[in-house]
Order: sequence, then C-alpha cells, then structure tokens
Amino acid sequence: MKTVGIIGMGVMGGSFAGRLKQLGYRVYGFDLNGHSLKRAKEKEWIDEGFADFSHGLADCELLIFCIYPTLLKEWIEKNQNHFAPHTLILEISGVKRAVMEPVQNILRKDCELMSIHPMCGRESKGIEYANPAIFDQANFILIPDDRNSASTIVKVSSLAKDLGCKNISVLTPEEHDKMIGFLSQLTHVIAVTLMDTHENEHLVEYTGDSFRDLTRIASINEDMWCELFLLNKDILLDEIRQFRDTLDEFTQALEQSDEQKMKDMMVLSTKRRHKFD
Repeated sequence: MKTVGIIGMGVMGGSFAGRLKQLGYRVYGFDLNGHSLKRAKEKEWIDEGFADFSHGLADCELLIFCIYPTLLKEWIEKNQNHFAPHTLILEISGVKRAVMEPVQNILRKDCELMSIHPMCGRESKGIEYANPAIFDQANFILIPDDRNSASTIVKVSSLAKDLGCKNISVLTPEEHDKMIGFLSQLTHVIAVTLMDTHENEHLVEYTGDSFRDLTRIASINEDMWCELFLLNKDILLDEIRQFRDTLDEFTQALEQSDEQKMKDMMVLSTKRRHKFD
C-alpha cells in the first residue's frame, strides 16, 4: 500500500483523498485548517491529518498539491526538507507557465515535479463540496517538461485512469494556458459580467434554463480566480478581445437588421456545438 499526501483539503484535495482512499491507498491530509482535516477524517477520506507539516511528509511517496498557485513555491521551499527521498510531486494549478518553472528552480534534485490538470473543478470552495465522483469520465491533462521521465508520465497516466478519468491529454505549459484561457477563464469572465449586468432580486421567479446554465460558474472563489486570471493575464486579455470582436460583429448585424448575418453566426455556432457534442 502506497502512502499519498494531499496538501490542501478543499474541494479538489478532499475529492482526491476520497477517491484515492477508495482505491486502497493510505492517505495523509495536510492543511492548516483543522476543520477540513476533521471533516476528511470523519468521511474516512484520510488516515491521518497534519496541521504541523514537519510530520507525515516523510512517509509519502507521492504528494498532490491542491493549494493556490501563488502559495506553491513558498510551501515547497519551506517544507521540502521533510520530503521522503525521490518523492513524486503532482500539482494541479489552473495555470502552468507562471508556476512550473519557479518551482522547478527551487525543488530538491532528487524529487520530481509533474504538473497535471484534472478538468473537474467546482465553483464552490471548501471540503464540504468535495466529492470523489467528480473524476468519473473527466478529462485529465498532463503537462510534463524535459525533467519528467517517460516512466513518470506513464505512471501518472495510469493513476488518472484509476481515478476514473476518461480522456488523457498531454500539453506543453504554453498550450495548456492558451487552452485554459479560452475554455475556462473566458467563460468565467463571461458568467461574472453577465451576472453583474443587472441587479434584480426577483430573477429566480421567472428565469429559465438558459440563464441558469450560463451563470452557474458565476458563483466563484474570488481569491483563487483572481490569482489565475492575473497569472495568465496576457492570454486571457487576448481571448477577451477576440470575444469582444465577435460580440461587436453580432451587435452590428443587429443594429443594421442584417438577418442573414445573424443567421450565419447562429448556424456556425450550432455546427461547432454539434461537433463538440
């Protein structure tokens, strides 16, 4: 039985812990929040919980970091003297270019860092919203660099399958951040700005599925998402500008009563959505 340490017992950390426990791993949780550790223990998702990071880390062959990206480098720099020799480290930050290289530069030479991104996060925060089932049929992205061995890539791919993930892809940090800028970050910006457009406390009394579906992710962890937006600022700004250009194109067609142009844009969106489906 291998021992896995989960650093950060929030939504993703709790979900990882619960699924790995189901798979038969010994799981240790690390978090300064005693309530999160207590809840994880009550749910039987962890075998032990540690708020003092000088204990427990040396027993873990694998560490999975589920903390805010701006905290990662400092956390590892401060605590890596407690890591077991040849520890494999997985980090799940929502951006990679600004995270991977700084951590690699300070990481102990005997340890190996692999960046991953399970595409199954939740808009809520805290262990109360964790659920091991979020991995079922989820997409899973590996973001290796030239310091990762082929055997580690195979090992982590196998772990993703064990977690229940379906499609496993490999991207460079640049490809990942470009992809996430459009598929995730831009969509969150749209949801937030749409929800902020009108103040109306009676929305729930007459809204339909379209508004509900479009704004689900507007309930957002503002601390984490501001970090992610700023760390991927150049790409996100470009995606926002492209979206604004397309919105302006539709606006102009509407202003000019250009029915054919609006229909053409709708036909294109329908084709692309069908391909997506």
